[in-house]
This record gives sequence, structure tokens and C-alpha cells, in this order.
Amino acid sequence: MTAGLTAQRTTDVAIRATAIVKSFGHVQALRGADIEARAGEIVALVGDNGAGKSTLAKIICGSLQPDSGEIAFWGERVAVQSIVHANQLGLSTVYQDLAQAPDLTVAENFFLGREIHAAGLAGRLGVLARGEMENETRDALAQLGIRLKSITAPVRELSGGQRQALAVARANTWATTGLIMDEPTAALGTKQTAIVYRTIRAAAERGLAVIVISHDIPRVLEVAHRVSVMRHGRVVRNVPSGETSVDEVIAWMLGSTGEKAS
Repeated sequence: MTAGLTAQRTTDVAIRATAIVKSFGHVQALRGADIEARAGEIVALVGDNGAGKSTLAKIICGSLQPDSGEIAFWGERVAVQSIVHANQLGLSTVYQDLAQAPDLTVAENFFLGREIHAAGLAGRLGVLARGEMENETRDALAQLGIRLKSITAPVRELSGGQRQALAVARANTWATTGLIMDEPTAALGTKQTAIVYRTIRAAAERGLAVIVISHDIPRVLEVAHRVSVMRHGRVVRNVPSGETSVDEVIAWMLGSTGEKAS
């Protein structure tokens, strides 16, 4: 598993993005966006289409580079060069379009890119330690309360919720800093959504900082500790989820509270 940042941690703020600016040609997607997430905290990042949520998430995880601004993990400023670099720093990202290989088994997908090889000559010849991989996968899923009929079945046989839960469990296992989830429950049913949110809670309980982008405002307010509301490329509100309401959040998203996004 990744070791993440090795410097002594002097803050509980696992992820902080400050004054992030990003333009695509003449379109200014982010205009000084700020967000932070503490260890063990779930932050809901919400906003209307085009508010800049996914762009901000992609910059934090290294998929995009900002024009200006600062990213810090555990109080240490970092220039996240790529998704692989973010993974090395302990940050995992789960997208709606899951990066899974449907013909590989659950265990093989869980260890995709991190395969365990057999000892000795067999390992040097590329033979995998499948039993060990399956046992570790089974244990990791069980810790999150995820129950699958078989971890040796191909991923294509799983439901949408089970696939998403597997992706979250995989990210949770390798992450040491935090998780970013972009619309993790889109197009899922009620039961499948519950599976995913259960894994999100478990990730936070393990001490990870979790940022969840979602249009399902009622549900995400139930699971999140705080909500950050974006409009026109900025975070215009950052409040404890228990101190606001769905109607108030929507009003902030739409700018119908009499305030102007500066």
C-alpha cells in the first residue's frame, strides 16, 4: 500500500485547495476556488452544471493542472503532476465511469496495477499469488460490509452498485490521505446507492478525508459532515451539513439569495 506523504503531520487538514484558477480558452472554469477536507470528514461538493466541481476535483487529483493556486496535503504544499502521483501521495479518485476490467475477477480488479506475484521462480515468470489476492480482497470488502457472492466471478456479473462499491473499497484500501468521488451514485437505485454511501462512511471512519461530488443533494446532506457550494467557479458557501437545508443549498447554487458571486 502507498505510504503517502512521509513528513510529520502537523494538521488534520488532509486536503486543501486554495485560490484555484483554471481556464479553457476563453472559458474561466475556476475563479479562485477554495476547499478543504479534514481527516475523517466527508465534504459534499455541490453546484449547478458548469459550476466547476469536476474541474476542481480533477486539479486536486492531478488529472488537470491549475493556472494558479495551491494544493496542500497534510499542510504540505504539493504540485500534483498526475493521477499516479496523487496515488503515491495517498489520494484516490473514483469516477462515475469506473476504470474496471469487466472480464477480470473481483480480486483481479481490486489488485489491478498492484498485483501480488508468487514467490520464487514462478513469481519472476509472472505467476500471480491468486490465493493471497483473493483473501486480501475478501477481508477488505468485509471491513466495509460489502458482501459479494464470489470474488472469483468476473466484474461484469456484478450490479452497478456492487461495481461502484468495489471501486470505493479499492480506493479506500490504497488511500492514506483521502478519496475524491465524482457522482458515485449516478444512475444507481436506492439499494445500490445505500451500498455506496455505506462504503463512503467506512472510508471516513478509517480516517480518510472524503470529497463527494453529487447532484443528489438530499442524500449527500445526510452522509456529509460539511457542504461546499460552488457557483461560477467559486465556492460561495461552506457550512456544516446539519446547519443548512436542501432549499438553502439550492438557493446558494442558483444565486437566488440576493448575494453575488464576486
